[in-house]
Amino acid sequence: MPVVGIAEIETAKAQIGHAIRQTPLVKSASLSDQTGSEIHLKLEHHQTTGSFKLRGATNAVANLSDEQKQAGVVGVSTGNHGRGLARACREAGVRCIVCMSELVPQNKIDGIRSEGAEILISGKSQDEAELAAAKLVDEGIVMIPPFDHPHVIAGQGTLGLEAYEQLPEMQTALIPLSGGGLMSGVATALKAKNPDIRIVGITMERGPAMYECIKAGQYVEVEELPTLADSLGGGIGPNNQYTFGMVRELVDEYCLVSETEIAEAIRHAYWQERQILEGSGSVAIAATLSGKFKPDGKTVLFCCGGNIDMKLHHRIISGENVDMIEEKK
Repeated sequence: MPVVGIAEIETAKAQIGHAIRQTPLVKSASLSDQTGSEIHLKLEHHQTTGSFKLRGATNAVANLSDEQKQAGVVGVSTGNHGRGLARACREAGVRCIVCMSELVPQNKIDGIRSEGAEILISGKSQDEAELAAAKLVDEGIVMIPPFDHPHVIAGQGTLGLEAYEQLPEMQTALIPLSGGGLMSGVATALKAKNPDIRIVGITMERGPAMYECIKAGQYVEVEELPTLADSLGGGIGPNNQYTFGMVRELVDEYCLVSETEIAEAIRHAYWQERQILEGSGSVAIAATLSGKFKPDGKTVLFCCGGNIDMKLHHRIISGENVDMIEEKK
């Protein structure tokens, strides 16, 4: 049984509704024509902070006690959780510190700083950034993790409820997979509404931590590598309490996409869908566009992040190949 259920997600929906934007769900004519199935895009990158992370962060901050709010909050982030947490804390008048690794792109660091958070860069991986955050927790600051937290999972689950309300005939959902907070919440909501909805987890080939852990049946350490889908980087944590079990229970199948396929999806999103997506936000399109995923029936691709460095975006949509992009980073 999932540790976060539909009741917790419904509660989160009522609690955070004032702070989040209901994002569009639109049919993709180009992908529908290409695949022969009805393909819809859930445009969550239109969320006010550019990603779904605002939902979970806002719900977690709302559930803090007065004493915890007074102590302040720390989070570990590859970018989007930090921005969502910074916004939620700013609105609640709570001090926020965000710990990140050196792999986080500068545009995402700048976005978090613009929301009023304090920034702490530590190490070359998410795990090293977590060690820095743990020291702050020892000093009394409250940790709100990016995914392995019941209030965060419930908040992300509101995206699933929203998409289902927009398309109750949904048969398949393609959801980006990293630490599993988004997947756990959205899949729980969708399966509660219709257990027959097919849940597909999409992640990148370079450092797919949750996928490797699921395949091994336990936590395994996976090297974090540079990728266009940088927001999907990082491990699930050796002491994962929630998302590993929920993902294992809820996801029907997995699909891994290459860097070239991610770049092509970013191009497609821009030129065919008129959407600006970051790599992690485009992986569902990548799986469909590449033919690695074969849709059957009404399918929703969750496009969950748009916080891409615009110079990088320009190079990708202009047709530079991945090798050229890597050389210039």
